[in-house]
Amino acid sequence: MTAFVLVSGPFTGGWVWEETVRGLRAAGAEAYPVTLTGMGDRRDDAGSGTDLGTHVTDLVRLVDGIAATDVVLVGHGYGLHPVLGAADRRPERVARIVALDTPLPQDGEAAVRSVPDPDVRAWPADPAGPGADGGPVPPPARGGWPRWGSTEGVPAEALDRLERLSVPQPAGTLTRPLRLTGAASALPVTGVLCTGNGSSIDLVEMLVESGPTQYRALADARVSFLELATGHWPMLSVPGELAATLLRAAAGEGHRVKAPERVHEGADERADGNAGERADGSVDERADGSAGERIDGSAGQRADGSAAKPTDESAAKPTDGTADRRADGSVDERAHAAEVPTHLLPFLLDPPEASRERRGRVDLHLPDADDLGERPRPAVVFVHGGPIAPDQRPTPRDSPFFLGYGRYAASLGVVGVTVDHRLHGLGDYPRAAEDLAEAVGLVRADPRVDGDRVALWFFSTGGLLAADWLAAPPPWLRCVAANYPAFAPLPGWGGVEARFRPVEVLGPESAAVPVVLTRAGREHPAFAATVQDFLDAAAENGVEVDVVDVPLGRHGFELTDPTDASRAAVERAMRSVLRRLRA
Repeated sequence: MTAFVLVSGPFTGGWVWEETVRGLRAAGAEAYPVTLTGMGDRRDDAGSGTDLGTHVTDLVRLVDGIAATDVVLVGHGYGLHPVLGAADRRPERVARIVALDTPLPQDGEAAVRSVPDPDVRAWPADPAGPGADGGPVPPPARGGWPRWGSTEGVPAEALDRLERLSVPQPAGTLTRPLRLTGAASALPVTGVLCTGNGSSIDLVEMLVESGPTQYRALADARVSFLELATGHWPMLSVPGELAATLLRAAAGEGHRVKAPERVHEGADERADGNAGERADGSVDERADGSAGERIDGSAGQRADGSAAKPTDESAAKPTDGTADRRADGSVDERAHAAEVPTHLLPFLLDPPEASRERRGRVDLHLPDADDLGERPRPAVVFVHGGPIAPDQRPTPRDSPFFLGYGRYAASLGVVGVTVDHRLHGLGDYPRAAEDLAEAVGLVRADPRVDGDRVALWFFSTGGLLAADWLAAPPPWLRCVAANYPAFAPLPGWGGVEARFRPVEVLGPESAAVPVVLTRAGREHPAFAATVQDFLDAAAENGVEVDVVDVPLGRHGFELTDPTDASRAAVERAMRSVLRRLRA
């Protein structure tokens, strides 16, 4: 007999599983909907010491009392943290882990790090933030649940019940790090992906094929995937279908992703500067690429939840440029030349020497000193996508990808600018927009830059940040460029503010700035749909768009498809941008 232990996300209790439990029991399985200490109708049981360890102990005690031979632990949202903790302590009692629309956390990770709501994610460092004084973290205000995951498909009465019955979450459950020994390393994992929340098997396959090397662990035989066409709360939106899906997972069914036939040597970063993106917007990366993969396509984790450790010596090498910093604050770029795998960047076969100066979150790649002279030069600001983890190393501007673009611009006589903005979660677009605006202001104020001739070049999900500039282009903005962009939030990205929708901001004023759009012919459908919508809106509003097509290219084609066609596309896009800068 199979017994399902069902652990829900924050602010909830076992009551959210009621209809799913009926479906499981009707099929002959045992089902244990869990209400953890301090949650649901056990709210009054919480004390000052209630934390993640308390909840792990709750589950271990429950598992020890189950007679069934096959115990399947199901974790949803925060609930996956205690699920993995219990599996680590009782691996011999667990037949399978099911991660319900949730990334597997790694050893040492506190749940607050992956919370989608940026206000909650920031409160440990904010003395006035919710829960910062040791008190519980309040549930979302009415209408605020989409910030914790898509509510697509949830009936109005069920959403009302969710809001009415939610209770504050003990702060220690979110701040205490998860500790894993790796004892559960052999356990199979099924990821149930809710397509309405932005996850899908198609997306996972794209990441395995086109993403960094650590994504290949998603092709492990122990990892499988099932989909539900709903939002983040399937126990409320499609409880019957969820029950059937859990039964399929317990039986070992599910889609297994095939490993890519062609391995790109050294392809250890995403084309947009990200490595290991989670569905909730946070990220993790391992320097050696040996880490296993989170079941939603995020990096840094083996399928059992144990943490992989970097093993190559390069992991200990500083990646922020401080080792080669000149006395004046600039970086000796030649010292980094050996670190840049030029075979990944087909347009950078012979990296030109360029002076790189660091100014806070901004790096300026300057043309050769003999060519720079006294005349200010136009600038191209390269804007990475995300979300990325706050502690990701190398940061985007130190990655070979953006070093390559910055150098390439400098080799052509303009100032290449790379920026590390703080897009750490889906709710962080306003903060990332502030960082970008600040960076642009710094660049335009530099005497070596012609402040009246600036282009902004966006990559992947950084494309959402183009909305502000396209809505009301300033006179000095001579061009907006975008490579394989998202021009609207992807499915399930309900936490992104309405302001960041380039497809909706175009108007007559937008015609003042031309757009250079580089399109991948084998793009992920979710991205491609936003691009087509943007092109339709641009045509309606008279916006000039120079489309550079890479018919056989995939998302991040510069890394995934290092071909002559890719190189030609990059060269054509750069020429198009520079032509508009110099017009």
